[in-house]
Amino acid sequence: MNPKLVIAVATFLLAGAGNTVAQTVFTLSSAIDTARQSSPVLKAQYLNIGAAQADVITAKLRPNPNLNNQTLQLADAGHFPAGTKWSDNSNRQVWWQLTKPIQWPGQRKYRIESANQNIAVANNTYQENVRNLSWNVGSSWVNTWVLKKKLTLLQESRANLDSLVKINELRYKNQVITQTDLTRTQVLLQQYNLQLTVFFQDYNNELATLKLLTGAADSVQVDTSSAVETLMPTATLDSLINQSQENRSDVMLVKSTIAQTTSSIQYQKSLSWPQPELGVIYNPQNSVPYVGFFGTISLPIFDRNQGQIKKAEIQKAQAEQSLQATQLQVQTDVSTAYKTYVVQKNNIQQYNGVLQQSQQILDNVKYAYLRGGTTIIDFLDAQRNWYDTRLLYYDALQSYYQSYLQLLFVTGLINQL
Repeated sequence: MNPKLVIAVATFLLAGAGNTVAQTVFTLSSAIDTARQSSPVLKAQYLNIGAAQADVITAKLRPNPNLNNQTLQLADAGHFPAGTKWSDNSNRQVWWQLTKPIQWPGQRKYRIESANQNIAVANNTYQENVRNLSWNVGSSWVNTWVLKKKLTLLQESRANLDSLVKINELRYKNQVITQTDLTRTQVLLQQYNLQLTVFFQDYNNELATLKLLTGAADSVQVDTSSAVETLMPTATLDSLINQSQENRSDVMLVKSTIAQTTSSIQYQKSLSWPQPELGVIYNPQNSVPYVGFFGTISLPIFDRNQGQIKKAEIQKAQAEQSLQATQLQVQTDVSTAYKTYVVQKNNIQQYNGVLQQSQQILDNVKYAYLRGGTTIIDFLDAQRNWYDTRLLYYDALQSYYQSYLQLLFVTGLINQL
């Protein structure tokens, strides 16, 4: 791609030109909030809650009655009563049977209870999906934010260096500097142009990712003037760990799974009780009507639902073990994220002095160079140091904001953004 074209497009993009194109400008919080409402992936996952609610409707339904008919026709006309035909009811036996399975009260109760617990599992699964999506959107937003800052920095640096190249071209023409001095300046400008191409492509890629994650219909931009840290954990480390071990969405998911498996055990045990089927019979035999009672019940000699009961008990034990593992994971996650956040925050605070020093050095060297008091090598070295220091600062800022998001993620507070 032509560097000049990339520069022009990048300038156009960063300046916010093209007002005819609909565009959404996201802060960190609004990007996460939009994703929760518009993400196509999250919308699909939300339907699992409706499916679980539909299972409750099914659980509340009672068994349908069964209607059974058996008709036997006398096939040999030689046995027909005198003066009758095959269609006469005296040559036929009819059996009508109406029965209904009888569901024990405990079976229905536990089936409904288990279905309701499945709703809680679906809800907590959705909240865990929201937490993970919020982390992905937040990370993408921070990456885009930093790339936009770097692009702006590179644009400013390139503009300053471009002015110096034009000055040096005039100075070379007037034989104030050598060809080598001019070439060194031009080479650094070309390096900036190449970096601009890479940064611009990375920036566009990250914007596309952010648009996909948020489900935005329009083109998206990030608001670099807004505050990134809008929700700060105020509790101590121990309090954060305790709160997260109780309230983080994956912990709540495991807890709801334990409750669901407990209900499932009770339901599976209730299914070990034999289910009777009762009804009435109307049986006209050769025009003579009979009525009767029907009742059947399975004998629990072989099948007492042992396998499903055992499976439900194992699933409960598995969920309880998962809860212990998850809570240990939470303790480690919160502890490491909190300490990393503190370290990154201290690093950012120390950068202020470094940035000021590099700016002062560049200003002094540039002033001396333009007045012939130093060489182009000193100036370009100061320019590189100034630029590299700010790139390192943005890298540190990216790590800091990522550690902030990571702390919110592992504590579950990211769902409150």
